Amino acid sequence: MDIVVKAEDLKKVYKTEYEEVEALKGVNLEIKRAEMVAIMGPSGSGKSTLLHLLGGIDKPTEGYVYIDGKNIFKMKDNELAKFRNKNIGFVFQFHYLLPEFTALENVMIPSQFYKYKREEEIRERAVELLTELNLKHRLDHKPSQLSGGEQQRVAIARAIINEPLLIIADEPTGNLDSGNARIVMDIFKRLNKQKGVSIIIATHDEFVASYCHRIIKMKDGIIIDT
Repeated sequence: MDIVVKAEDLKKVYKTEYEEVEALKGVNLEIKRAEMVAIMGPSGSGKSTLLHLLGGIDKPTEGYVYIDGKNIFKMKDNELAKFRNKNIGFVFQFHYLLPEFTALENVMIPSQFYKYKREEEIRERAVELLTELNLKHRLDHKPSQLSGGEQQRVAIARAIINEPLLIIADEPTGNLDSGNARIVMDIFKRLNKQKGVSIIIATHDEFVASYCHRIIKMKDGIIIDT
């Protein structure tokens, strides 16, 4: 198995007017291709900060992140944005669906930025994904008309429409009941197994972690167990 994600000595310091907070204190990490990993730890342990750095959403104070062998923080901003759009899918606790667009339109958006395919192909793929996620009857519904579980499934479809190498999920089941949490995790497991997608999930939930090949534990900005 080759390495999809490699973090080297990642440090992140947040500065305010009154203090400096060390959110990460030198994290080293490797994620293999087709590996599904849970990152666990108490609130404030650095889980979300680590995910944001691994996904190129935020930049480290020190250290490097390699995705598929490429140092993402050596890229120019527009190059990183395009690389991230194509190779990394994000799923968060709060779905961040655009309220004025339908479920179908929300899913299509990532593919429309860089025109990887023709509009008809993008629409066809989005319909296919939503149908696979049992949302064919919700294509034209806006987020306010969907349940929490349905919104999260739309967010998953949006995250995978560009067939990314990596999915990064931050507390993806945090707002869901146990039934919908199971549906979401079954989807992730299927993507991992059938498509070989690497998946990193930050979670407090032992049930979610039970789906993963490996659990990484964090505390006070460092990894304490892998």
